[in-house]
Amino acid sequence: MRNVLISGAGVAGLALAHWLRRAGFAPTVVERAPSVRPGGHAVDVRGVALDVLDRMGLLVDARRARTRMRGMSMHDGDGNELWRSTEMTYSSGRLDSDDIELLREDLTALLHRRVRADPDEEGGTEFLFGDSVAALDQSDPAGGVHVTFASGLTRTFSLVVGADGLRSGVRRLAFGPESDRYLHHLGAHVAVFSTDNFLGLDNWQVWVRDERASYCLYPVRGNTELRATLGFMSPPLDYDHRDPERQKALLAANTAALGGDTGILLDAMHTAPDFYFAPMAQVRMDRWTRGRVALVGDAGYCPSPLSGQGTSLALVGAYVLARELGASPAPVADALLRYEERMRPFVALNQALATENPGQGPSEESLTVAKNALTLGDADGWVV
Repeated sequence: MRNVLISGAGVAGLALAHWLRRAGFAPTVVERAPSVRPGGHAVDVRGVALDVLDRMGLLVDARRARTRMRGMSMHDGDGNELWRSTEMTYSSGRLDSDDIELLREDLTALLHRRVRADPDEEGGTEFLFGDSVAALDQSDPAGGVHVTFASGLTRTFSLVVGADGLRSGVRRLAFGPESDRYLHHLGAHVAVFSTDNFLGLDNWQVWVRDERASYCLYPVRGNTELRATLGFMSPPLDYDHRDPERQKALLAANTAALGGDTGILLDAMHTAPDFYFAPMAQVRMDRWTRGRVALVGDAGYCPSPLSGQGTSLALVGAYVLARELGASPAPVADALLRYEERMRPFVALNQALATENPGQGPSEESLTVAKNALTLGDADGWVV
């Protein structure tokens, strides 16, 4: 059996589908949403992750889609400007860097097109949109994972990979219903959504913050639209992560006292088509595999947005996992062990970035070390 189920059509899941096809597997991607999800904040691709995009033939397209920020200004809680810079932004670091900042939805669109273009005489990667994994059964002595989907469909796969984010359903099914114990809260919550460019910002990032809350605004789509990120300090909160109205209420209650344009943003969030809310948290696990179930990206080792390395870890993790699975006819268990051994030092260094300088972000030196702490090895045919 060479069929692999990937749960999640985000960065990690789509990249993994591509590389598994290159390794001779037949991937199926299941995604709860009806299509590849829109929205999300700008993400960074750095260091060795740029090599992954290059080997996929997507580096030129990613650079073409990058944001074009000219700088940023920082304001206090009343909206008064404190300082400005034309050398860096908080979201992407130095503007003269070779790293790429682009919208998450633009990156997933590139990856989705790449996967759909992968040649295959039987039709390429299979996508199951509007469905999700409801149950996993690894009890068959013949091997494989028997999967029951929320739709009622049942199938057996040689391997199941959870690429389904911070609150991974595959992680819960494979590692137990208490799998949220692997979430390590970093003392804040954050929301991201789109709105009109009511400030007329021209490739310029604006931050407003006080002791407890902050927001960041930056224009996208040729300065026609804003992406808004609002956050606030807090301990873990008790809410249903599938209840956006409760999440909006929490966001309003905890940011309403912030000055600037907070009121406009809180009004805009109610009609935003892509509202997203989550804790600032890391996923820390002593293992990312159990039997024939594996985790990749945020599902296994989310470093949090504070590290700036979540997307890069997802791209690199997908590449390494597929490479180890396709490296030899060795048992799957051996390939999964090699995947963990190669990725763990890289993940540890990148997760440490999130807590290095609270409120300031990682140092340039630490970021440089972390983003280049793993090498891909010789391409030997692993390029498009």
